[in-house]
Amino acid sequence: MDESQEKEEQQTSEPIIQPIIDLGASLIQTDKGTIYVLTIVGQIEGHQMLPPSSKSTKYEHVLPLLATVEESPQIDGLLILLNNGGGDVEAGLAISELIASMSKPTVSLVLGGSHSIGVPLAVSAKRSFIAPSAAMTIHPVRLNGLVIGVPQTFYYFERIQDRITQFITANSGIKREALTKLMLQTGELAADVGSVIYGEEAVELGLIDQIGGLSDALSCLHGMIEDRKQAIETGGRE
Repeated sequence: MDESQEKEEQQTSEPIIQPIIDLGASLIQTDKGTIYVLTIVGQIEGHQMLPPSSKSTKYEHVLPLLATVEESPQIDGLLILLNNGGGDVEAGLAISELIASMSKPTVSLVLGGSHSIGVPLAVSAKRSFIAPSAAMTIHPVRLNGLVIGVPQTFYYFERIQDRITQFITANSGIKREALTKLMLQTGELAADVGSVIYGEEAVELGLIDQIGGLSDALSCLHGMIEDRKQAIETGGRE
């Protein structure tokens, strides 16, 4: 075998997806299938860079990664581990929309907390889990920097909020009225409007599908992968 053939064979044997170390991403390969694990932690960083001392997840890393996971024949499913404090609204929605539009099995697991724009991220997967002690903060959209006090500004805020509300209600079982009530509740957050809900309450409201931990999320994902394989085989035989 000449050198060019050896190089070509080595390239084809290497995994298509290289883990992004900064995101804590990794591959789990078992006889049940190959799962890509993506962690979304800290603040969701958008168009503005956060200080170096801040833990962040950069959307420009995550978006192409998700597209590669969707197209890679080597990957059977995606597990998303969440422990974040919110961040850029448009960046968070962009990641959420991409996850929601994936055809491959996806499962999210909220550990610690998934707050603010982390709520759409948590519900974007086909099946969502939350640890009993995990928290989720639901509050209206905020804007940093200069705010011009004109009707157009308030209309813009309203439209952004409506986009988030529509996404959450479309990808979970929570009712719009219940979500709005949690968002506008007073007296629970210091110097703010909104609510903090925990594991069991999030499931009772229909925001998250199920209480569980890592083994539950992986078991669910393996089941979804097996169902998808059987559906593909059945369709191929037909």
